[in-house]
Amino acid sequence: MQFTGAFTALVTPFKNGVVDEERYRELIEWQIEQGINGVVPCGTTGESATLSHEEHREVIRICVDQAKKRVPVLAGAGSNNTKEAIDLTRFAKEAGADGALLITPYYNKPTQEGLYQHFKAIAAEVDMPFILYNVPGRTGTNMLPCTLARLFKDIPQVKGVKEATANLTQVSDIIEQCGPDFQVLSGDDFTVLPLLSLGGCGVISVVSNIIPDKMAGLCKAFKDGDIATARKLHFDMQGLCRAMFIETNPIPVKTSLAMMGKISLEMRLPLVPLMEQNEKTLRSCLQSKGLL
Repeated sequence: MQFTGAFTALVTPFKNGVVDEERYRELIEWQIEQGINGVVPCGTTGESATLSHEEHREVIRICVDQAKKRVPVLAGAGSNNTKEAIDLTRFAKEAGADGALLITPYYNKPTQEGLYQHFKAIAAEVDMPFILYNVPGRTGTNMLPCTLARLFKDIPQVKGVKEATANLTQVSDIIEQCGPDFQVLSGDDFTVLPLLSLGGCGVISVVSNIIPDKMAGLCKAFKDGDIATARKLHFDMQGLCRAMFIETNPIPVKTSLAMMGKISLEMRLPLVPLMEQNEKTLRSCLQSKGLL
């Protein structure tokens, strides 16, 4: 399975404290209609940290059912508890997901050997494609290129990484050490184009929740060798990318989708609504891009 192009790290819509299945299905359908290359339920943007295990499974099940194999589903299934990660990954496979997105254990701050043993243990129990997820800003741990190379060499399930450091030197080192068959996806919307130029294969994106056509268009243009169009889309999206991180993700992107009429504005504590001034700034940005 190749995880290439633009994948959306889907938000999880809520209504009255529960998952809003109707709006979630509508959002997935709109993403596919707009040309997105794949979808990711239960990632950071999907508020996986505040989903119960039952809700986590339900969100994956809904996503797989709605996608109907038209685009790949890369299901968030990681945890800082290895046993829990095994259970969630096993469910993702049983539900029909095409791959599992596995975050490095957070808060525990494992060593590089601990990271290796964590993913090795999951692979011993579940046989499906893994995309590992390196986001030190959230987890407190940076998975080094040499560790990724070791995992790729030793564990057949490991197919690539969502690299969310925005560190292009590290991206270069990963591709150098792991080789061209290792799939490197950007986890940072600001650096998709430079990552592709180094040999990356796509992005797992926040901003594509609201502009799936443009992020998919950037990846396609680059693949087709149309660098001028890819560069134009890169700069066209930068303002929106900044707006999506005006406060903690996914607060701005859920607010944007609510302003666009696609979901209800509801998050779970400890996430709270945007500050008033930031909401005005966000609205102005969306209006300037013709999204409202």
